[in-house]
Amino acid sequence: MKLYYEKHIFFCTNLREDKNKVSCGAFNSKELRIYMKKKVKEAGIKGVRINASGCLNRCKLGPVLVAYPKGVWFKIKNKKDIDLLIEQFLQKDKIVNKLLV
Repeated sequence: MKLYYEKHIFFCTNLREDKNKVSCGAFNSKELRIYMKKKVKEAGIKGVRINASGCLNRCKLGPVLVAYPKGVWFKIKNKKDIDLLIEQFLQKDKIVNKLLV
């Protein structure tokens, strides 16, 4: 069976209304996701989908994303982390240990 996407990434962009509770959206995750989509497109990487998701229940580690079909969880802090993830995980299929949750 051929997968529709080789890698499907769910990037938490949840922003809680209750400002006393931590959420990935409070860590700039929406903008980081947009940046990642742009960089993947610019790099011409095919077979990858980057979706926004609701809460992935790892809020205190945020922002987080999970990549399928491997089910690997990553914590992304900034654009440099995204660039590293694209270079290593998306282009070379290598796990980026320093970004693992």
